[in-house]
This record gives sequence, structure tokens and C-alpha cells, in this order.
Amino acid sequence: MTSISYVQQQHITRLCVRCGLLLMQYGAESAVVVDLTKRLGLALGMNSVECSLNFNAITLTTICSERCITTTRDTVNQSINVHLLVQIQQIVNKTEATTDTPALVAQTTEAFDALDKAVYPPWLVGIFVGASCAAFANLHGGSWAITAVTFVAGMVAMLTRIYLAKHHFNPFITVIITAFIASVIGATTYYFDIGNNADIAVASSVLLLVPSFPLINSLSDILKGYLNIGIGRAVFTYMLTLSACVGIVMALIVLRIQHWGF
Repeated sequence: MTSISYVQQQHITRLCVRCGLLLMQYGAESAVVVDLTKRLGLALGMNSVECSLNFNAITLTTICSERCITTTRDTVNQSINVHLLVQIQQIVNKTEATTDTPALVAQTTEAFDALDKAVYPPWLVGIFVGASCAAFANLHGGSWAITAVTFVAGMVAMLTRIYLAKHHFNPFITVIITAFIASVIGATTYYFDIGNNADIAVASSVLLLVPSFPLINSLSDILKGYLNIGIGRAVFTYMLTLSACVGIVMALIVLRIQHWGF
């Protein structure tokens, strides 16, 4: 792309920032964010693109014809959406493969506007999360009664988490409340003497709160040299784990359960 005006460079810069923000918000690791953002800018005609990431912000610099534009934007964590990340990667690949046309920037902008952000309905997510918790309880030796209680606890807890997240509750408060509800429902097996091992129900009901994907991303960022954001993500992950523990302990204290564990 030749003879890019200042206004066009501003548009391309905003498009690159949009790409980076979406990638960060929906769970991409830092190396992918930087790589795709730079590739998009270069494909749209920039001479150079520099990208710096923080835990909750992205800083982008584009250079073209000795003009330099730098911008910083805040980012807000959303639920992980791998389907959306794949769509963004496909847009970047398509932009790189497209020959130099005057409408390339407009076409890329339209592609981002047309991103499919649809997610599964909450009731379906709740059923499958409850089923996964119940499957773990069954594999760990729980009876069918324990499996059924675990299914209900996991499903209700996931629906609660989705509801609180939708209303923009603090993520740590959300995890505490979710862990409390899951533990209370799972602990009914103690009071009504349900199944063969009540401990299995309580432990399996809170498995949906294990932050596996963010933890993997944080370790990947640290190993690939993105220490700043990697440590930030790791601390956020550990705080989520601590919040889950707080919710579980609160439930055990309220229900006066003196001993819990395998």
C-alpha cells in the first residue's frame, strides 16, 4: 500500500489496537497478541508496528513515512472465547494474502465488525459444567447419589457465576459466592447421609472454579519473556484460587462441618 495519508494511518492504528484488545480480552496469550497485531499493521501498509502489553492495557505504535502514532488503551477481561480468537487469526491471514487494494482497510474493518461473538446459552453451559463435575465425582468412586448431587451443585454454581459476571460483579466476589453455593449444595450429603462419601461431592462441586486456562497462559507468557503480563496473570489466577478457598471455608463454617477432606 503506497502513499498512506495521516488519516489512513490513524484508521489503521485504531484497527490494530482493536485487534490487540479483542485478543487480550478473550484469552489469547501475549505472544499471539503481539504477533497478530504486528502482522495486521504490516499487511495494511505500515513500515513498522510496535506493541507493548500490560495486564490491563495495550500500547501500540505505528510508523509510516516517518510519521509515528502511539496510543494506549485499557482492556477489560471477558470470558474465554477460542472461537473468536480463531476468527481474528483468519482475518489477519486473509489480509496478508490479499493483494494491495485501496479498499483493503475498509474490508478488514468490515470483517472485524462482522465477528461472531455468539456464546452458548447459560442453561446449556450449566448442564455441561454440572455433568463434568459429576463425571469427576463418579470416576473418583462416588455413588450415583453423590454423582447426582454433584451435578446439581455444579450446574447451579455455574449458572450463579454466569449471572454475577453478566451483572459485572467483582471477579473475586463472584468466585467466593460461587464456591459458597457449590459447597453448600454439595455438603447436603453430610446432613442427609446421601451416598457413600460426602467429601467427594463437596470437592467435585467446585472444580468449575479451577482457573486452568489463565494459569497456562500466565506460565506461557513468563516462559516466552513477557514477564510483566505473565506475573500479573499469575497473581490474578492465584487470587481466584484463594477466593474459591474462602468461599469453601465460609460454607464449611456456616454449616459447622468440623472435618472435610479425603
